[in-house]
Amino acid sequence: MSNAQQRLSQVSSHFGPGGKKGAAAITEKHPDDIVVTCALRTALTKGGKGGFKDTAGADLLAGVFKAVLNKSGVDPSSVQDIAVGSVLAPGGGATEFRAAALVAGFPESTAVKSLNRQCSSGLQAIADIANAIQSGMIDVGIGAGVESMSSQYGPGAVTEFSDLLESHPESANCKVPMGVLSENMAKDRGVTRASQDSFAAQSYQKAVAAQKAGLFNEEIAPLDVKWTDPKTGEEKTITVKADDGVRQGITAESLGKIKPAFAKDGSIHAGNASQISDGAAAVLLMKRSTAERLGQKILGKYVTASVVGVKPLLMGVGPWKAIPVALEKAGITKDDVDIYEINEAFASQCVWCVNELGIPAEKVNPKGGAIAFGHPLGCTGARQVSTLFTELKRTNKKIGVTSMCVGTGMGMAAVWVSE
Repeated sequence: MSNAQQRLSQVSSHFGPGGKKGAAAITEKHPDDIVVTCALRTALTKGGKGGFKDTAGADLLAGVFKAVLNKSGVDPSSVQDIAVGSVLAPGGGATEFRAAALVAGFPESTAVKSLNRQCSSGLQAIADIANAIQSGMIDVGIGAGVESMSSQYGPGAVTEFSDLLESHPESANCKVPMGVLSENMAKDRGVTRASQDSFAAQSYQKAVAAQKAGLFNEEIAPLDVKWTDPKTGEEKTITVKADDGVRQGITAESLGKIKPAFAKDGSIHAGNASQISDGAAAVLLMKRSTAERLGQKILGKYVTASVVGVKPLLMGVGPWKAIPVALEKAGITKDDVDIYEINEAFASQCVWCVNELGIPAEKVNPKGGAIAFGHPLGCTGARQVSTLFTELKRTNKKIGVTSMCVGTGMGMAAVWVSE
């Protein structure tokens, strides 16, 4: 296809039948739409301390798979492929994730793969499934994400670089720890500690209010797991049904008393960064025509996604670069979007991206974000979808965007429409 033809195709995709464009075009319903019929997540729990501290990541995945099958009522044999995003699992988790699918009730005919695009792994898994459906490779699939940071987070998560990789300055920057990267970005872009602490406090406050109002209940699948009491050593069976990292009484002033984590004069600390946590999420996708044939209730549709690269040392700016690309591909503007779920890896990167993009604060993470309830690395991209759709439905709004910065200097974003 020539450049002119490619541009013509791109432009024409922004217009619906009858000359509609922008939000009016993407909210129209068509048989070939890639739709979401179920999106669920586990609760997110504190790494090493919370409800899932003794539960393997694959077991969390099996639990959320079972929940999707139960809630959607879809025939397991109709699901042809499952993609699972995960960052820390040895071997990518490929073996145990396939086993988890079988335990959950999928037949041997359902294929499974794992993938790792760091913090966007869950979203990349969904995009891979959507693309496979769009191309005709499969009819029904699940995009998922999981992480057990309790068991797999630590120094071993990044291997040593060879002399070849160390010899290239940008290459060597790819292994700089995330906290240092965020500190570097905050200084480079002039993001003050006060603005970070204020943003982080609001994340906690929004999450507390949402949890008290039961706004997470619809998206969370309760799981019964074994849990060992650290004080007595007694093993119990507990039901985990709420994010346990959400803390009341957090203010910008209380966060201001916490010592910086990466530099004496730094601005990044445990209170304005995402929590280390455990969790899983899964999203069931198919074409609208397939959903109607199978009697599946449609939550909304996947429109498009973008993935971009940025400087490794400024990885936090990823959403700032990825979101406009996704919006352009969808043929809409930032003002057409009702809710933005932007991952709060660090308050510094979120504050800068939101300000630079000119997004109204009330549209960003209305139920709080990863600072308040956690960022299980591979899970977040899938978790955001369940959080977004339940909030769009509750507030009777239509268009949403999910986005995150990605380790080593990348960003990803996707556009969604609720029904």
